[in-house]
Amino acid sequence: MNNWDLNIFHYEFMASTWLWGLLLIPFLVYYLLKKERSRSGDWKFTGVSSDQMELKNNSISWIRTLLIIAKTSLLACLIIALAKPYSWEASENKNEASKYGIDIILAMDVSMSMLAKDFNPNRLTVAKEVAKEFIDGRHGDRIGLVVYAGEAYTACPATLDYALLKGQVDKIDGSNLEPGTAIGTGLGTAVVQLRSDSLKSKVIILLTDGSNNWGEISPLEAAELAQMKNICVYTIGIGSNGSAPTPVLTPMGMRYENLPVEIDEATLISIAEKTSGKYFRATDKSGLRAIYNEIELLEKRKMKDKQYNSEPPATPEAFLHWALLLLTCMLLLEFLLFIPSND
Repeated sequence: MNNWDLNIFHYEFMASTWLWGLLLIPFLVYYLLKKERSRSGDWKFTGVSSDQMELKNNSISWIRTLLIIAKTSLLACLIIALAKPYSWEASENKNEASKYGIDIILAMDVSMSMLAKDFNPNRLTVAKEVAKEFIDGRHGDRIGLVVYAGEAYTACPATLDYALLKGQVDKIDGSNLEPGTAIGTGLGTAVVQLRSDSLKSKVIILLTDGSNNWGEISPLEAAELAQMKNICVYTIGIGSNGSAPTPVLTPMGMRYENLPVEIDEATLISIAEKTSGKYFRATDKSGLRAIYNEIELLEKRKMKDKQYNSEPPATPEAFLHWALLLLTCMLLLEFLLFIPSND
């Protein structure tokens, strides 16, 4: 990010209502072009009258049109600057800037059943792809990753290094973990990762395709720990309705059998309710993506409702720099080429 970047999609806006003013720009262009047709005035020129008349319909016309474009572009830059644009990437100190975001831990089930093929190619691969899409959409949030099966471990502590985090997401599987589904252990490990120096907003996104059948701590006990630390837990049950081709270990190795999808929705709902979160059910990839989008909207709404006393400093420099450059060019053109109009 540099101080001349005009791509508004690289910014977030803290006073976005000002952006409605950009709708006035096309009407202003139309008005100025219409006025230009009846405008009188002379171009500073040394030469015979015939040469000046020849230039009148060509050079003067496009230079004045260029000035109109410059004026309206200058106004657009000022309107965007008033909207308080802010770029997390442009922050000189991301660790300091992160205090304006939230802390998120992704707690992902990697048990063998996550290889079920009701998602293409399987649940785990799709869960990883959508998680990375979610990470790409974050700005200024510290995000960590906990994985669990019959046991749990922290694959990546909460960090702003999203490239590192996505690399860890790519690597995870349950091959080196105890078999089973220890939802309570996975949630408890995620709670521990949200340390005392975590931000005011702390979130765990817990994803599973089954029910708790392992671990020393129950899911509801882990939920109580999250509640004590004011951590909001969003729970996601992933799996199609009915049955699905699911891997099963046999003496002859692993094979797929068509088994019923059994998600302990009652427990997942209780975890979410106890921690002021919400339970979601994902039956396909698009549904899972929509769930992450809804979680993002819910958290944004919470951030606005809290009305923090401090807010990240606006970074409108790029738009102000272009506005100053346009103003300078306009003044030079009008001073060097035109004499004042009589109207």
